[in-house]
Amino acid sequence: MQEKGTISIHTENIFPIIKKFLYSDHEIFLRELVSNAVDATQKIKRLASIGQYNGELGELKVEIAFDETAKTLTISDRGLGMTADEIKKYINQIAFSGAEEFVEKFKDSKDANEIIGKFGMGFYSAFMVADQVEIQTLSYQDDAESARWICDGSTEFEITPGSRTERGTQITLHINKDSEEFLNEQKLQGILDKYCKFLPVPIKFGTRNKQEPDGEEEGKPKYKSVEIDNIINNTSPIWTKAPSELKDEDYLNFYKELYPFTEDPLFWIHLNVDYPFNLTGVLYFPKLKNDFEIQRNKIKLYSRQVFITDEVKDVVPEFLMLLHGVLDSPDIPLNVSRSFLQADSHVKKINNYITKKVADKLSELFKSDRKAFEQKWTDIGIFVKYGMISEEKFYDKAKDFALLNNTKNEYYTLQEYREKVKVQQTDKDETVVYLYATDINKQDSFIQSANKKQYDVLVMNSPIDTHFVSQLEQKLDKTSLKRVDSDVADKLISKDDVVETVLNEEDITRIKAIFEKAVTKPNMNVEIESLHPDEFPVIVTMDEFMRRMKDMSQMGGGMNFYGSMPDTYKVAINGNHKLIGRILLTDNEEEQTALAKQAFDLALLSQGMLSGAELTEFVNRSVNFI
Repeated sequence: MQEKGTISIHTENIFPIIKKFLYSDHEIFLRELVSNAVDATQKIKRLASIGQYNGELGELKVEIAFDETAKTLTISDRGLGMTADEIKKYINQIAFSGAEEFVEKFKDSKDANEIIGKFGMGFYSAFMVADQVEIQTLSYQDDAESARWICDGSTEFEITPGSRTERGTQITLHINKDSEEFLNEQKLQGILDKYCKFLPVPIKFGTRNKQEPDGEEEGKPKYKSVEIDNIINNTSPIWTKAPSELKDEDYLNFYKELYPFTEDPLFWIHLNVDYPFNLTGVLYFPKLKNDFEIQRNKIKLYSRQVFITDEVKDVVPEFLMLLHGVLDSPDIPLNVSRSFLQADSHVKKINNYITKKVADKLSELFKSDRKAFEQKWTDIGIFVKYGMISEEKFYDKAKDFALLNNTKNEYYTLQEYREKVKVQQTDKDETVVYLYATDINKQDSFIQSANKKQYDVLVMNSPIDTHFVSQLEQKLDKTSLKRVDSDVADKLISKDDVVETVLNEEDITRIKAIFEKAVTKPNMNVEIESLHPDEFPVIVTMDEFMRRMKDMSQMGGGMNFYGSMPDTYKVAINGNHKLIGRILLTDNEEEQTALAKQAFDLALLSQGMLSGAELTEFVNRSVNFI
């Protein structure tokens, strides 16, 4: 039997449109063809299991081979196979039943996945890389005859009796001149690793007619053909198994399989739900470095073990994009578009479910072994804080296990910390003031001054903490947060007790003039303060509000007005310090200026603000004083 015909399509420019629109994602053709082969293989297995196919199943595998000389790429399976009638139904008609609508609707589209997903386009993606596509197939049905279909990328096809003798299908792509990169072993291996690494059917891959040395014959090397026998995929990845079947070692080994040369994760969450949507997967909490510039796109999304994408922004909550791992949901179509992910109700439910599961897991870890949880907090904290800032529902759960840690390396929940500091750190307006440091070494003198007043100081040194500080102020009743170097210790928490000054009005005027002459750096405002005599003679601070606005601006918080303003500092002169009295008693103006400058430079030094020529001048002046 021989039949020629035209694919049921009213417009002849469908193939140029496929090639044009899909070119940016042209490697997808291999995923599509291999996925079809896997589906056919799983279907024959299913029919055998329910008694609708009684023949020998044989070795169920999908084989991918290329021949660089013949410029062909073949995908073979031992699945259902097709009859000539089924070829006409599935290959010729279904794919193009809506072709005119397709051409009109997608002529301006830029999303290849959106196009492939319509009108059964998966098989025809082969024409992105092939001048000619040939199908040799034999159906599993009793007395079926093999059939051959061939098409050169026009709308014309030919069906003739085939030569295949075993059940299944082989698709041969005659690769076009522009796509010969797909006859390269490394290129193909890379695509298969990306899309087919965890397919549920064994995938064999290699070179067609590969020759290996086989001794010598008449003094010349002899070669033999070798069969492709290397399986390239893991057919049973751990997310397809029940958690009860797995040990910690299995999860860690799988993590290494996904991310070689990476430190072991902190812990993981095994997801397994079948209602109201289907989802399996494993999410790992990696160890984070404190720069927050971690590579995203480390979570891979699969559909029935076929890789879809690693752009999971809408499937996974934003704050968990730094996690690693895999998600698999048959409810998400293989050829998913970005607009689908944004709009689909299943995706929204999956997003909410993942948020809840992560919160539940963290809560369980906190309750079952608080000490271990505290030890992991440096790494976990970024996820938790980010989640509390970005997701209201997550905040409600996380507020019970989120931790604050202080400079003494003690950890407290939000409620525990309030109880700890409320007596000592409540100001005259009944607001509880939390003090914090962003760099405990640089701000050590300020921390010590706060500690002398029995104040506790938190450590807020992660990149997310600028936003987390604001979040806590919004959420916690009558609470404010101040960086420990935003003012002198006596004024960090406003109270009614006032330290009396030893200076009279004339002394205040004189000392202010002396320091204004000595302080030559711009945007430094000199103020005379009445502080405890044990405090430093000069303290340089930046107002909490101004510094916070600048930090927000630098992190892209939209406060560009503040980001463009110069840094402005307060130079607090401790009028009660004995050095100030000594300066006032000195009639030598040069000595007054030198002492004032020395005290000011010491204040800059304690803030890490003295460098270059100014630091050298300070060292030379110090030597002279000695």
